[in-house]
Amino acid sequence: MKNMYIEFFGFLPLYIALGIKIVTALILGGLVGLDREQKMKSAGIKTNMLICLGATVYTALSILSIDQGIGAADPNRVAAQIVSGIGFLGAGAIIHGRGGVVGLTTAATIWVVAAIGVTIGYGYPIAAGLITITILIVLRMVTPLYKLFESEKHFRRFHVEVLSQGRVKGMVKEIVYNRVDQIDEIYEEMMDVDNDIRLLHVYLKVHPRRIPQIQKSISSLIKVDKVKIHEAERTIDHNNEESDE
Repeated sequence: MKNMYIEFFGFLPLYIALGIKIVTALILGGLVGLDREQKMKSAGIKTNMLICLGATVYTALSILSIDQGIGAADPNRVAAQIVSGIGFLGAGAIIHGRGGVVGLTTAATIWVVAAIGVTIGYGYPIAAGLITITILIVLRMVTPLYKLFESEKHFRRFHVEVLSQGRVKGMVKEIVYNRVDQIDEIYEEMMDVDNDIRLLHVYLKVHPRRIPQIQKSISSLIKVDKVKIHEAERTIDHNNEESDE
């Protein structure tokens, strides 16, 4: 059975090999988490480090239990259970609103970070490193690639106003950062303290074609009552009605 799992760490003492796997999981999970943290996503450094660490430990211990003859755990079944279990965690990162869904990229990231952990647990750190690099390329490069097809000269500065009953700043930032690299300014003002009515202002520079997507996603949030997006003298509200101010 031991020959079924040819490990990179096979020549090292048991606990040293496990320790290296743990450190590798923390580093690679942390790298992905750092990217998410910089983009102010809900699953940041600590979350991704712990997900990667957990997947690594479960997989590594299932293999060690067989090698040491102290258990009958099937590493393949353990990996399958990790994939299933991480799905529940990913589901928790998804925000459902009125006809809209936010957080799919975060959920997918959680899922592939678990895959990094399983790969490390099996004893393939180089493969895990390549997977991590691939993930970072996808997270970092997809939006810039969009910009190759959206000329910078066509970008315009928009003012997004979100009227809500309750705090929605974090969810709105999540939506916007899924579609643009940078928010120029964001601040919130209290309109009615007793009823917790707030008006959130977001300033961003983006291609006009992205505005309907941003508008629809923000409007789908449960606490949001009204969304207005201004570009020069033109106003677009969440009911797709246009007017001149």
